[in-house]
Amino acid sequence: MADKDKRVLSIQSTVVFGYVGNKSATFPLQLHGYEVSTINSVQFSNHTGYGKWKGQVLDAQQVTDLFEGLRINNLLDFSYVLTGYIGSETFLEKVGETVKELKLKNPNLIYVCDPVMGDNGKLYVSEKLVPVYRTQIVEQADIITPNQFELEQLTQLPVRTEDEAFKAMGKLHDRGVGSVVLSSSNLAGEDTLLCLASIRNNKVSKRYRLKIPIIDSIFVGTGDLFASALLIFMDKHKDLKIALEKTVAVVQTVIKRTIVHARGLAEPDGKPNMEQLELRLVQSKADIENPQVELTAEEV
Repeated sequence: MADKDKRVLSIQSTVVFGYVGNKSATFPLQLHGYEVSTINSVQFSNHTGYGKWKGQVLDAQQVTDLFEGLRINNLLDFSYVLTGYIGSETFLEKVGETVKELKLKNPNLIYVCDPVMGDNGKLYVSEKLVPVYRTQIVEQADIITPNQFELEQLTQLPVRTEDEAFKAMGKLHDRGVGSVVLSSSNLAGEDTLLCLASIRNNKVSKRYRLKIPIIDSIFVGTGDLFASALLIFMDKHKDLKIALEKTVAVVQTVIKRTIVHARGLAEPDGKPNMEQLELRLVQSKADIENPQVELTAEEV
């Protein structure tokens, strides 16, 4: 594969300390041989789960300047765009316009979108971003990785059962999205995360279900790792089932290594803190490169 086939433009948050957004997504891509160019939608000292943080939020004009700098030097030759957390609607609109421009330049460009809007019934972005995701972003996305709440936001449909989830995913297919992966849901009860995936194109229409035992702890940056790994394995295998299994294997291995490490650092009678629960990404290099699949997906 030529170098130019392996260029990823990744647009999401970053932190100085820890692993979230671009810090979580870039390392796996680089391990697999991708050239990664990053635009940081926000730059914070640490992720917001700590309760206190400092930093900057990029506005639409600043991202326009970055795109313009790339354009005048003819540096917009990307084969993949990956987006995660974006905090402002004007910034998100600019991303939608730019992806459209990049696809005109390279009709084979694949846009992988993690539509980071919220979780557990709550938005953690401005509600003004939701209609932009529903229209301009969905129309450009080739692969999209919402959680249960985000799937409801994108489709304006309820997602309370597996059938409802697949119906909502079908609505995204109708809008032109080739692959939809419901990255996490509580549709299989309290002890299990249900991951669903659906692909629809001219040649193939398939649906998969994968069940993941819940590890009782809060991890940050796992969604960004998930979307990054899915891009890698969809590109490598061109097979949604294999890509889903390997992606889940990567995330589960990193989480398990993180929790073991965190518990080793925590006080004997205390729960690990945010710093101790930062993803053990670098320490998982071999597993990211060659994941061992333990949880398999079944065709629905």
